[in-house]
Amino acid sequence: QVQLVESGGGLVQPGGSLRLSCAASGRIHAIYTMAWYRQAPGEQRELAATVTGGGSTSYADSVRGRFAISKDNAKNTVYLQMNNLKPEDTAVYYCYADLRTTWGQRNDYWGQGTQVTVSS
Repeated sequence: QVQLVESGGGLVQPGGSLRLSCAASGRIHAIYTMAWYRQAPGEQRELAATVTGGGSTSYADSVRGRFAISKDNAKNTVYLQMNNLKPEDTAVYYCYADLRTTWGQRNDYWGQGTQVTVSS
């Protein structure tokens, strides 16, 4: 069994910052890609940022220059540093991992989501 547990969401004023964390635990053999998705009310889930096993990162145009994704391989944890937050960043943020378990299965895994609200 594999679990992704997110933390760090909350309410912040426009222009503020938040840092999200997502720890993967369980019978993990290898993690290939981790990412943060987000879903605003009434909208489809969209990809915000990705980090590969090799450390390459990519960002949606809407967050590039404001968000930074990073990972700690020893802790199987991915972070999302969000700066200069805007009201349109309000969404539930989901952690994603493409990984292989110690049983040899490769699957997609999702966290439960953490709410980020940007409002004055």
